[in-house]
Amino acid sequence: MKSRPFRPGIPGFLSILAAILIFAAAPAAAATVVALGASNTYGKGVARGQAYPAQLEAILRAKGTNIRVVNAGINGDTTDGMLRRLGQAVPKGTSAVILQPGGNDRRKGSPDRTSEIRSQLSARGIPVIMIPNSSFRGLPHQPDGQHLTPEGYHMLAEQVASQVAGAIGR
Repeated sequence: MKSRPFRPGIPGFLSILAAILIFAAAPAAAATVVALGASNTYGKGVARGQAYPAQLEAILRAKGTNIRVVNAGINGDTTDGMLRRLGQAVPKGTSAVILQPGGNDRRKGSPDRTSEIRSQLSARGIPVIMIPNSSFRGLPHQPDGQHLTPEGYHMLAEQVASQVAGAIGR
């Protein structure tokens, strides 16, 4: 019996070609970025869609970036609280973390654990984008003088958008 070389024929070839094209055209998984912080990350005093994490996601998506920004901000949180919930707030597969420690440590007499948060994230290979309190200077604030307005959160999101895009390589 004479052996013939494998020839898939037109239907087999088209099936293989279709599989290759589908795989090549499949969108890359969205990069997950976690915004970790206190009330100015949470967006105290504004609707969820007006907080800077939601506005940042919208800005980057409008530029064609496949991204999901998770708001892990908690009103009144300290860096000690952020450190305690780090494993839950920043799941495996997170592409980057935006860390905004806030001023609650000083107000509550709590130790600043920012370096420990950064160290743990670094050990996991997760880049950290810092938003220091000085970033809020000159931005529109609510009457309490502590929290930003929707416009202020938008301006903050615009400020960090390029850093986030660079950190996730998109």
